[in-house]
Amino acid sequence: MTPQVQARDGRRGAAYVLVVLWLLSFGMLQWSVVRFRVPIVLSLTLACLALALWLARRTVVRLDRWAVVLALVGSAVIVPAVPLFSYVRGAALVAAVGTLVVGALACALLVALRPRLRPYATPAVALVAALAYAATTAIAVIADPAPRIDVWVTLQQSADGILRGENMYAMTWVDSPGIKDAFTYLPWTSVLLAPGRWLAGDVRWMLLVWMLVGVAGVWRLGRGRDGAAYAIALLCLAPGTLTQVDQAWTEPLLFCGLAWWAALVSRGRAWWAVVPLALACASKQHLALLLPLLLLWRPFGVRRTLATGALAGVLILPWFLAGPADFVHDTVTLLVGFHPIRFANTWYLLFLNRYGVTLPFWVTGIVVLGTLAVALLAVSRRQPPLEELLRWLALVLLVANLVNKQAFYNQFWLSAALVALSLAAGDALAPGTTDVRGDDLGTSHGRPRSRRRPTAA
Repeated sequence: MTPQVQARDGRRGAAYVLVVLWLLSFGMLQWSVVRFRVPIVLSLTLACLALALWLARRTVVRLDRWAVVLALVGSAVIVPAVPLFSYVRGAALVAAVGTLVVGALACALLVALRPRLRPYATPAVALVAALAYAATTAIAVIADPAPRIDVWVTLQQSADGILRGENMYAMTWVDSPGIKDAFTYLPWTSVLLAPGRWLAGDVRWMLLVWMLVGVAGVWRLGRGRDGAAYAIALLCLAPGTLTQVDQAWTEPLLFCGLAWWAALVSRGRAWWAVVPLALACASKQHLALLLPLLLLWRPFGVRRTLATGALAGVLILPWFLAGPADFVHDTVTLLVGFHPIRFANTWYLLFLNRYGVTLPFWVTGIVVLGTLAVALLAVSRRQPPLEELLRWLALVLLVANLVNKQAFYNQFWLSAALVALSLAAGDALAPGTTDVRGDDLGTSHGRPRSRRRPTAA
């Protein structure tokens, strides 16, 4: 029989520790583009260790409104105070930064006044945060119509190639400041973002659409309660947001798939959850790291995980068949052998930049696989609720980032997004109700499945 491990009730101070680490991590991440600094690596490592301790102790953390106010006011201070990399300049830069600051402060005020503004405060927080994110994206796209980054160039030109019936893995990119002869993502990154190019001239418009769809997934996951609104505000208004949208980094697309996977699983529609997860897995390679955990988590389980892999494989297959050698080169061998980028804030680059030591590939493999093994054991034995599982997924990705040759703001942002999702999932059950869960809903207690029901008054 699987041992039952009771989650611990966290003290109120744990919420404030989480907020401080959130602000520290995102402040450092905003500063990290494009520079390497040892304090950045150490701060991200501290956040990783704190997440591991959180999982080991199984502390229940719920953000109260004053912790959220602190987080949002902190973001409003960090965004203009910490060096920010962007191709947006002049008045447009002031407008974009000002939008994030005003959005964060407005959300903080709404949260602070929540007792007086019920029932309107919670949806208002989510709406204001989403609108601020959308406005920031619009400013970035209009003010910087051609960012000098290979990500944007390859996404734009691969979208054009799809219309011409060309294989993106056999294309050469014109005027790319970086990679010129490879499409390093899986094909559905381009497919899902191409409509932004076709309809509005820029793939970043579609990244905005998928981010907002992901926000809707968070709202659905959190059942429209405070935790959902808080998670949306923290993520949409996080320091470094302008850089992410300006550079066309694609993690919001993956976030959308994971958010809707979690929302559908939480609603007992785990088979439907296969679809957004498969689309995410067909968009970027490293999500394959998460599938073993889902394989052992009974609410999703073996059959649905295998179905996810099969559907992702079917979605990818046309491009593989069109040019197997090109596909494998672009998505696997090029990345494995790619040179380290010196402003990646990881332990691999710390050893290289500070001591001239190139860590062998097997060291990275041991750390990542060791973390995955610990996570697999914990998930298999505990059969944790969804909120804890999301944090295990975040930890695996975070460790993989910290020991990689290449990991930047966007990869770390996805780990933070999974933590935010876990907060929304954990707050989905309103006070005064009991959550009775069977295997289909994520516990190991073996009780028959039943509906949530109010407790006696």
